[in-house]
Amino acid sequence: MDFIEACRQLISIDSTPTHGNRDLARWVAAFCRQKGLYVEEQEEVVGDLVQVNVIARPTEERPSAELLLQTHLDTVDPGPFPLWTETGANPFDAHIIDGKIYGLGAADVKLDFLCKLEAMASFGKDRAWRLPPVLVGTFGEESGMQGALKLIRKNKVSAKMALIGEPSDLQVINAAKGFASVEIRVPFSEEETRYRQEHNLRESTSTQSKLFRGKAAHSSTPHLGESAIVKMLEYLMMLPDSVNIMEMDGGINFNTVPSNAFLEIDMVSMIQNPISKKIANIYRAVKTLELEFLDYTDVDFHPSTPTLNIGLARTNEDDIQLSGTCRIPPVITHEIYERWMDRLRQVCEENGASFRVNDYKKPFRTEVNSILVKGCLDELRTMGLSDRPITQASTNEASIFSRIGVDCVCFGPGKREGNVHTPQEHVALADLEKATQFYKKIIERFCL
Repeated sequence: MDFIEACRQLISIDSTPTHGNRDLARWVAAFCRQKGLYVEEQEEVVGDLVQVNVIARPTEERPSAELLLQTHLDTVDPGPFPLWTETGANPFDAHIIDGKIYGLGAADVKLDFLCKLEAMASFGKDRAWRLPPVLVGTFGEESGMQGALKLIRKNKVSAKMALIGEPSDLQVINAAKGFASVEIRVPFSEEETRYRQEHNLRESTSTQSKLFRGKAAHSSTPHLGESAIVKMLEYLMMLPDSVNIMEMDGGINFNTVPSNAFLEIDMVSMIQNPISKKIANIYRAVKTLELEFLDYTDVDFHPSTPTLNIGLARTNEDDIQLSGTCRIPPVITHEIYERWMDRLRQVCEENGASFRVNDYKKPFRTEVNSILVKGCLDELRTMGLSDRPITQASTNEASIFSRIGVDCVCFGPGKREGNVHTPQEHVALADLEKATQFYKKIIERFCL
């Protein structure tokens, strides 16, 4: 099977969060064996799905130290199929147009795994490895990086250094922000619940509705978007404290700047201490925290300060849910982060709301003068590519591996901004070739 056909087949196999990556992992494991590698499949049950990490080595015995080449095999959900105009309205049907391959996972980051595989397999088995490479395809990057966590907790690799797959336009990423995923639930009072039930049975209504429009963006770059939920909350702040919220809805997930929001209110109810007042108090605390963020700058990043995004607002039967993320550059210590979370938790509790951090990943930074970063930049320079390291506002498995003392850099073919998580996702075939060449050079430099 040639490289292009392998790319097509990899994209054709569904590994979205609702499907899981087992089917894809089985294909990948078989392909690695065809390339002459020794393969272990680490199966894990996560929720209702069987997920799999694929671990491929050129040696049968596990060494005491390894160079980790890691890429996640899962993708985001594709969204509406008709938007995938370059692939005939099918995100799993790869199309090659003007030297670029289009399809879900082309850049983020299925095809990066094939580049690493091609590079590693090209050296064969009979080598005197100084630092043997290990190729790992993980699951669940798009849903909490569970695959990387399971890999570490069950001690499946002996990584000393790691190259983490990430669409970076063939540049080395030596630092990335961490993040906290936060959920706030503000309950309706018994009085509000009764009023809302009675209101739904009336033939006439005294409510008013308003739509808010914004511009979608990834939560790691909120400055590139315009939050419809923020517009909705700012509007709510201008209303009397006595207003009663009948419905509040916005966003599609916690990790995206919301482009749409909807608010239905009742101006004439006589509810005591309504939920609108509680939500306004919590939002004021969020705004105060965002002002404090401006005092903490990490010039290596853009945006240079911590950021906060409320990505989701939902009205449930018993409460209103607000979910979002906080992005944290490496300059922020864990103590500062804990203090911020404690302040938000306290304000929520004062207003009868619950506050929960669903997920937390630390920021990472590998110093530019480290052996790994310097070596990667040297090899890129010999290839005529950029030898200046960059940073990333979002988070990936480097956060997990760096926590246990592994020097990490992120690298991969394909552009990130305006490309991944869009129906036009693509990567240039020439960049796939360059990435494969780069991985060969890294293996030669560090492993032989």
